[in-house]
Amino acid sequence: MTVLVTGGAGYIGAHTVRALRDSGKKVVVLDTLERGNREAVIDAELIIGDVADQSLVAKICRENGISSVIHFAAYKAVGESMVEPEKYWSNNVAATEKMLDVLTDQRVDKFVFSSSAAVYGTPSSTPVTENDPTNPESVYAETKLAVEKLLGSLSQNTGHRLRSVSLRYFNAAGASKDNKIGEDWSSSQNLVPRVMRALLEKDFKLEIFGDDYPTPDGTCVRDYIHVEDLADAHARALDYLDSGGETLVCNIGTGSGTSVMQLIDLAEKIAGQKVPYRIAGRRAGDPVSVFADVSLAEKKLGWKATRELSAIIESAYNWHRTHPNGYRRKN
Repeated sequence: MTVLVTGGAGYIGAHTVRALRDSGKKVVVLDTLERGNREAVIDAELIIGDVADQSLVAKICRENGISSVIHFAAYKAVGESMVEPEKYWSNNVAATEKMLDVLTDQRVDKFVFSSSAAVYGTPSSTPVTENDPTNPESVYAETKLAVEKLLGSLSQNTGHRLRSVSLRYFNAAGASKDNKIGEDWSSSQNLVPRVMRALLEKDFKLEIFGDDYPTPDGTCVRDYIHVEDLADAHARALDYLDSGGETLVCNIGTGSGTSVMQLIDLAEKIAGQKVPYRIAGRRAGDPVSVFADVSLAEKKLGWKATRELSAIIESAYNWHRTHPNGYRRKN
């Protein structure tokens, strides 16, 4: 049995590929390399291509005996999605629909989807549970929820039923324990790599999008999860489906929130220097405060985050200071 990992050369995908390989699974990666890195894949087979290429996806399934798919291939920048919505609907939803058509034809019946806590928008209370209403505040979040709904429909298909786990994960950050793979800041709009860039790159100016939110220090609050914990959650989701588990939507986070300024303060302590930044206006599509209730993941997947925020920041700092140009050149 072989797992197809789409977007497996990206940040979270590459860590998940590694977790699957470490558990002895055979993995094939499909990635355009538009925003992924060949070097991050390490020892899995990499096929360069698009999930919307139906003939290619069908060929991969036939030739490799694909039994399950973990789907990461999507654009994920909230700000960009508000400026280029058609790009996000085309890549994140339409391309996924094309791939799912092929998987149905090829009788692939297990699918793990990289969703997002962004589907909740700004929840009325925290921690947020899977039963709370969804209220996407960005095009990016809307595309994730659209795929979740499509997967829910396919799970009811009386012909070929696709069972799936949609992981609504919160803010992935950090790098691998052995410092081999991390998040390339040149292609990321996420906070942690941008904080690292402000620490390590003289000319980079970090922007904090708003300091007037209704939070203790005025900055947005998020749930930061170590990328290796997140990779483990995907592997456990696959095990859950392999054991006959039914279609599930599940939060993946730590259960606690950290503000932008709290994260910056911790980064300054770990790096031993100040993070230069400036306050900018609020960014469209950014919720105020979101962190997870993760009890369902523990109950259904037997999963729980094991690494604290300090481990996230330390691993990120170590990776970025030894990989100042990401995967293009290493010191």
